[in-house]
Amino acid sequence: MTQRQDSPSTHGWRKSARSNNGGACVEVRNTQPAVNVRDSKDPDGPIITVPRAAWNALHAHVNSGALDL
Repeated sequence: MTQRQDSPSTHGWRKSARSNNGGACVEVRNTQPAVNVRDSKDPDGPIITVPRAAWNALHAHVNSGALDL
């Protein structure tokens, strides 16, 4: 993940370096003890807050390749 430019609406939010800026991306922000997730196309839209343990489990599941199409 890479850090986007630092401004009030982007402070702390990260988007995958693999993102192709095609508009179908999510951004994440560490807000101990949770992780925030939002749609990169709508930075002022809704934010989903995910408990750290759930985020870690999802991250491990994705990295395992179990969700590859």
